[in-house]
Amino acid sequence: MSDPATPPRSLAEALRARDDASLAVLLRSRPDLITPVPTDLTQLATRAGTRASVVRALERLDRCALQTAEALAVAPDPATYDELLGLMAGDEGDPVVVAALPHALGTLREQALVWGADDRLRLVRTARELLAPSPQHPSPTGLGPTVQEATAGMSPGRIQEIVTTAGLPSTHDAVSAVASLTALFADRRRMAALLADASEESREVLSRLVWGPPYGQVTADPAPRLRWLLDRGLLLPTAPGTVVLPREVALHLRAGRAHRTTEPLPPPVEAAATHRPQVVDSTAAGQAYTALATVEELLKDWHEGGPAVLRAGGLSVRDLKRTAVALDVSEPLAAFWVELAYAAGLLASDGEADERYAATPAYDEWLEQPAPQRWALLAQAWLTATRTAGVVGGRDAKDRTLSALGPGLDRSAAPEVRHRVLTLLAGLPEGASPSPDSVLARLRWERPLRGPQRDDDLRGRLARWTLSEAEMLGVTGRGALSAHGRALLGAPRPEPAAQAEEQPAGPGDKLPVHHRPTPPPEPLSPAEQATASAAAARLLAPLLPEPLDHVLLQADLTAVAPGPLRRPLADMLGVLADVESKGGATVYRFTPGSVRRALDAGRTASDLHAFLAEHSRTPVPQPLAYLIDDVARRHGHLRVGAASAYVRCDDDSVLNEILADKRAAGLRLRRLAPTVLATQADPAALLEGLRAMGFAPAAESAEGDVLITRADAHRTPPRTAPEPVPDGPPTPDATLLAAAIRAIRAGDLASTTPRKPSGTAPAVTGGELPRTTSAETLATMQAAVLTGEALWIGYVNAEGAASQRVIAPVRVEGGFVTAYDHTADEVRTYPLHRITGVAELADDQT
Repeated sequence: MSDPATPPRSLAEALRARDDASLAVLLRSRPDLITPVPTDLTQLATRAGTRASVVRALERLDRCALQTAEALAVAPDPATYDELLGLMAGDEGDPVVVAALPHALGTLREQALVWGADDRLRLVRTARELLAPSPQHPSPTGLGPTVQEATAGMSPGRIQEIVTTAGLPSTHDAVSAVASLTALFADRRRMAALLADASEESREVLSRLVWGPPYGQVTADPAPRLRWLLDRGLLLPTAPGTVVLPREVALHLRAGRAHRTTEPLPPPVEAAATHRPQVVDSTAAGQAYTALATVEELLKDWHEGGPAVLRAGGLSVRDLKRTAVALDVSEPLAAFWVELAYAAGLLASDGEADERYAATPAYDEWLEQPAPQRWALLAQAWLTATRTAGVVGGRDAKDRTLSALGPGLDRSAAPEVRHRVLTLLAGLPEGASPSPDSVLARLRWERPLRGPQRDDDLRGRLARWTLSEAEMLGVTGRGALSAHGRALLGAPRPEPAAQAEEQPAGPGDKLPVHHRPTPPPEPLSPAEQATASAAAARLLAPLLPEPLDHVLLQADLTAVAPGPLRRPLADMLGVLADVESKGGATVYRFTPGSVRRALDAGRTASDLHAFLAEHSRTPVPQPLAYLIDDVARRHGHLRVGAASAYVRCDDDSVLNEILADKRAAGLRLRRLAPTVLATQADPAALLEGLRAMGFAPAAESAEGDVLITRADAHRTPPRTAPEPVPDGPPTPDATLLAAAIRAIRAGDLASTTPRKPSGTAPAVTGGELPRTTSAETLATMQAAVLTGEALWIGYVNAEGAASQRVIAPVRVEGGFVTAYDHTADEVRTYPLHRITGVAELADDQT
């Protein structure tokens, strides 16, 4: 183990000096570091410095921490805390930056992006390479190379000319000349005196380059204003026709700041409007009820088999348009509802040869649940789904159109953004709806865009979609988070603003409480999410209207449902009548086609009369009774079967009427007998054609029985909801973290524990695995069993992975050694032939 009083010489030594709690913070914030678990702390440090891991860690920094890392990338290596503070707060020492910097630096240290004491701060090498300025990859700070870097290819004579012209004494070599010039540019007083002699035109040139980009173009014969700057090294040539403003000069002109605007504090989420909490909750409850009705209507429309699945997967544009018309919504909204039903496991493809979308068996179970529980399932599915309906209609990387229910809709950041947006809403006072721009600004501060991502602000688009989708789903009402939406997040009720302002700051924290950067909330575990969903359902239940068991029949062949209907009544009425309008009350219209649909489902006229009489608060109107009797009298008079298809009727005059009708020409009917017509069309097409002509045919089986068709006849086989696509490795839980840290510590002990010298060989402290012969290994093991000493071994497992272990042998027999493994903290048995070698530990380690 390293001495805590000795400054660390590497990231591995810095990690070795951490306690278990600090390592747990690191591994929780960067879960890719334990996938798989490193063998020791040296391997952990190596993995923490890989490009992929560093890029991922930088992308998850807030703006203040990222700006701190960018400042360290242009600071000397190593840098002192005062040098870093100067780059962040400037010569004037912005007090807000001064107060925020310890927190930002602590974040970088926690995530192993910075190591070393305050007098020797080091940014990990990969992060410095990513953030340091270069001609190919400009720094976000807008700074250019240092004087030393810019003069690397310059002739010593030219460097001496610059030094002399700048008023400095000539030196005996280029290195000292560059150092002298650097010292001049870093001295605020002397630089001010030098620039005082510059013309207004020369200072204007510097002002155009000071905040970046620092590169400019010059001709072979520069103008006097440029020549004055070039002669004194205030501009340095980097290539023919190109000059650069040295970093030290730019920092002087910026008053020491690395960034034009330092953003130490997260922008507050501003309230655009405030409503009474009761209004918010009731509005959200109304939206929740509409969401349930919309999903039911969608699945009811696809009861008998929905649209066909495209060959590449997904829903065709034509079918999406038809669905939008059926739901009376726009196509983007139809895509949202379709994707929501799919994410909740209520909709899937049936897997048949002619593959189509249909409701799943889970849909029937969902319908039997109370409305609050049904809403909670939809809301939870939306909150955790990675499928994003907002990208439907866009293009993928291969320029193919993204279709609803198709591949390529997963956006792994979606759950995090939804949760974060709703959490920001939860931090506002009850009833306050946020300004969308302030929400987007806060998200951009928490996850600043870097590099090519600036052209595609996915998180911003996800945030906008979240605000609109939460409103449609009833999580929010009038833009404010509802009480049941807050419960769905597992968030507590907000404290009054006055109380929040009066809370004391934490130790060493001088930032106002309402401005302190807060880490993203930890995702809820499945058990916690189930509890939160149940709590949300309980809060929503009193706000939803009670289902009714009656309707109001009217003489114009309509029925009015003054509220939601109970399940059996709603199902039957949905078959017997067509929905004419929706809203606070639903209006159903009875038509010959809708009555025939009920008769096709196996109901008789007497059944329908009894049903209406039982569930109507008004007498059954005579026109409706006549309509039912008239359709029932003609229903089944014609029978359609398979010939390809045939029509039979006891009344040959009806068949004569069909044959004489011009609309039947497309069916190509021919008479086989006085009471039978045949056609090459299939039975479904024949049924549809005859119904379009005004007849009421019934389908029959091969045995001559009338076929009863039910609306819920077609279901997919059991299907599970689509699994969210994770955004990298999942965050480890406490049990996994503890086991991983214990394994890493033990492996590090095995690799760093001093060993006794073997013969004339010196003692080793790690590196290569020990190598001994089989006889030496066996003899050493047997001796250790008698003495109880611990040994250091090299071991290769069945997969060929090599590791170092510290063991205390207990028994050696049958080609195996049974020992207490200090690395795994348990008793294990090892085949002797897989042990590469063995060495005794030094006396002070046993």
